[in-house]
Amino acid sequence: MKIIPIETGRFKLDGGAMFGVIPKTIWQKMIPADDNNLCSWGMRCLLIDTGDQRILIDTGLGDKQDERFFSHYFLHGNETLLSSLQNAGYSTEDITDVILTHFHFDHVGGAVRKDEKGTLSPTFPNAKYWTTQKHYDWAYEPNARERASFLKENFVPLKDAGVLHYVPEVQSHQWNDFIKIRFSYGHTESMMLPEIKVNDDVTLIYVADLIPSSHHVGLPYIMGYDIRALVTLEEKTPFLTEVAQKGYYLFLEHDEDTECISIKLDTRGRPEIDKRLSLSELLSGS
Repeated sequence: MKIIPIETGRFKLDGGAMFGVIPKTIWQKMIPADDNNLCSWGMRCLLIDTGDQRILIDTGLGDKQDERFFSHYFLHGNETLLSSLQNAGYSTEDITDVILTHFHFDHVGGAVRKDEKGTLSPTFPNAKYWTTQKHYDWAYEPNARERASFLKENFVPLKDAGVLHYVPEVQSHQWNDFIKIRFSYGHTESMMLPEIKVNDDVTLIYVADLIPSSHHVGLPYIMGYDIRALVTLEEKTPFLTEVAQKGYYLFLEHDEDTECISIKLDTRGRPEIDKRLSLSELLSGS
């Protein structure tokens, strides 16, 4: 099995929105903001090549929207979804499956491409795309809080093309021989968290926006974007305890500098970071 991080570029978001109730005097010591109170974040996807399947988890922001839309997010960095795949030795035709953790634009934007005529089609023509029925319905009829994050051009063309498939919404659903799907409901409805059994020593969980960065491990560090902050808190507490006790690793989507972390519990049983490491360091040591 090959597991490869796929960097798709970086963007900026308001620091206060990213840290919720945590005061700026605290979070800015971890990640400094610019003069507009914006912090820089990654959009890191994951490619898993099992030999039989080439599975991409999330697709970044994409490039379909207009200049006005992108101007709000100050895109930077040299990587794109397609360039990172190419650098890893893969083409869009090689991908067999795309697991979309949820349909917020920075996770699903690259799933659909627009040609020079303005026609929308799946970016990965040979792939099955995976979500849940509940999340599709949630995104298709969005609430006012999330409406700006759910852009129909990012996911409706997948259904129209007949390539969208639904994962049964059962906790720890065994999706294939190597991947289980967990579910989370605090950030948005029915967000999927793929749990990858790399080998007997390493289990890696793609935590999407449950823990978007290493700066969000502390229990009250919850994004203002979450639709149910207290549910996120209720989810993080047992989840991080389990991760610490079982020695699992977390793959971070939005952390600009850190790809993977492990967790330990302090003397009061609270989760904290044990190790920060790149995916290559994690895999080479296993």
